[in-house]
Amino acid sequence: MNLHEIKKDWNLLYSVDWDMTPEEAIALHLEWGPLRSQKYYNSRDNDNETVYFVINTWKRPPILTLVRRRGFDSEELGNFKLPKNLEVEFLQGIGKYKGVYAVEGNVRDWLKKELEV
Repeated sequence: MNLHEIKKDWNLLYSVDWDMTPEEAIALHLEWGPLRSQKYYNSRDNDNETVYFVINTWKRPPILTLVRRRGFDSEELGNFKLPKNLEVEFLQGIGKYKGVYAVEGNVRDWLKKELEV
């Protein structure tokens, strides 16, 4: 799936939780950890679905991934390269550490502009 296909799939596009972080997704679906609001505690079950973007820096270049998580299942719906300037800015901002990161700041702004949301 590419960004153009995501942009055309309104159901998918408008199900993206722009505030979801990788840590919060794990807490929501796999653990009973802290979440941003009580409403999430009331919706934990295997039918609860979360769609969100992450940036994976375990390999170079970093990869932007659209993830769908339901219960213990996780599905990568698409993988995308960041524009070079955003890649460099992002890596400098995290100290070039390896990990899986939330989409925030200029990366989120660019992505929302690309997807027209």
